[in-house]
Amino acid sequence: MRELRNLRGIHPKDLSRRQRLLVVFAVSLVLVVLFYTAVYNWGMRALEDRPQSVFRSFQTVVETMTTTGYGADSPWATPAMNVLMVTIQVTGVVVGFVTLRVLVIPLFERTPLNLDDRLTTKDDHVVVAEYRRDTDVLLEELEELDVEYVLLDPDETEAKRLSDAGYQVINGDPEQRDDLDRASIERASLLITDAGDRTASIVLTALEANEDLRVISFTESTRRKSALTEVGVDRSVAPHALIGQRLAEKATTPVRVDERPDSDEVDVREILVRRDSPLHGVRVRDSPVADHPNLTLVAGWFDGELRLPPSPDDVLTPNTVLVVAGPEREIDEMTNEIAAVRSRRITAPSTVVVAGAGEGGSAAVEALPADVSATTIDELAEREPDVVGDVTEPETLREAGIDDASALVVTVDDDSTALLTVAMARSLSDEIEILVRVTDGEKARAAFRAGADYVLSIQRVCARLVASEVHGERVVDPISQIRLVRADATPFAGESLEDTRRDVERGWTVLGVARDGTVHTDERTVIEGDDDVFVAGSDDAIQRFERTVDTS
Repeated sequence: MRELRNLRGIHPKDLSRRQRLLVVFAVSLVLVVLFYTAVYNWGMRALEDRPQSVFRSFQTVVETMTTTGYGADSPWATPAMNVLMVTIQVTGVVVGFVTLRVLVIPLFERTPLNLDDRLTTKDDHVVVAEYRRDTDVLLEELEELDVEYVLLDPDETEAKRLSDAGYQVINGDPEQRDDLDRASIERASLLITDAGDRTASIVLTALEANEDLRVISFTESTRRKSALTEVGVDRSVAPHALIGQRLAEKATTPVRVDERPDSDEVDVREILVRRDSPLHGVRVRDSPVADHPNLTLVAGWFDGELRLPPSPDDVLTPNTVLVVAGPEREIDEMTNEIAAVRSRRITAPSTVVVAGAGEGGSAAVEALPADVSATTIDELAEREPDVVGDVTEPETLREAGIDDASALVVTVDDDSTALLTVAMARSLSDEIEILVRVTDGEKARAAFRAGADYVLSIQRVCARLVASEVHGERVVDPISQIRLVRADATPFAGESLEDTRRDVERGWTVLGVARDGTVHTDERTVIEGDDDVFVAGSDDAIQRFERTVDTS
């Protein structure tokens, strides 16, 4: 009704559509009640022969329209009066619905929703002070790990959407101490922020409230790391640079699952089935990789879809990628035995073409071994690329030497451009290995279909890094699409590695056993209670594994 009071002294032309609607509704309601009062008062006198005051008639009409009763006037003897009363009743119901739609529902819709009321009690939790990437991916990761958190989002609409979806989210400005206090910052153990130029202000404000707070910050450039360290950031991550670096290193650095330098290495290698491979059309169960006693077939990419582990009946087709784990020497021997199947590694000497000379491209070039040369492409001459031009044009790629290059690393800023670049490069060369960075995790499958051999999503990588920091997981490579963790072998004591690998439905598999500084991968190895086991699987599968088995 405040809107009606605000209408006094206002010219009708100045009214909004809603205000005009309220005026029409109020005037119409008054006229209807007065009309029924006059007719009812006349009917009681002329038809029922029970004259009464107009105020008594007014009371009866209001009681009837609001369905609160009929007083002492009922019943009525004449048909006309009964029809009138029915009409008044129906009118009252209609007016009730209109009142709900015009007044009540909009009133509640505009009432501010206090999202703080939806928060559970927090202690030793994570405060996410603004997150500019795919927030759903991050929060899903934290939910899966049962990590207590509060996301402080300055966008009221987005905060309400996430809160309605069941996440622990409130609306507020993380630069304001009061809003951080609403997130119980003084009892938090970790602050995560991804706020661009506002990061320093947010961190300093949070540390004033809790000087023991550990801080992780995402930044667009590695050049800001030293400045962020000065304001109190414990770890700053530049996702574009990190992914560029990992794409360049992907084919040359084995994954180590034991930190002791004198122990064996377990390598996780991706082997690409080429179009001219004799494995084309062979089922997984009939492949030499599946029968090898010291190697484990962890996963497979089939037409861009990750299957972990692959079904024995899956058919190997061109561009299938098999993820194999085991001793590095054994994988090298297996790779050499399989004709026309190229191990996905950058051989030296070789040339790598890097599409996109920004933060990610520069990091990729720096990460390449000394005996691997790089040719960079970018549209912006100020980035000083080797070739200035459109990376989606065949002439540009040929000028950069794609015909003779062993790999193409795509780190352009736009996903659409990245996909077109991949497709163009694949049309020019069947042999080149294509590694690509995308922003949206949903674009990963499209990149594989376009011809990419390996894809990393910024959204998934950032969420994976946060989860690794928060949960303290022994994750070998937190941005790998396949995760490795080290766990206590007690739940598997007495079983052989072959026994632990039989259940293909659970999505994770035991790669090997660490015993006395040596990693054993022979499937006949019997696990002992004092051993450690190394388990590989997808994100979801490893999360399920961690909820049932303690990891060390």
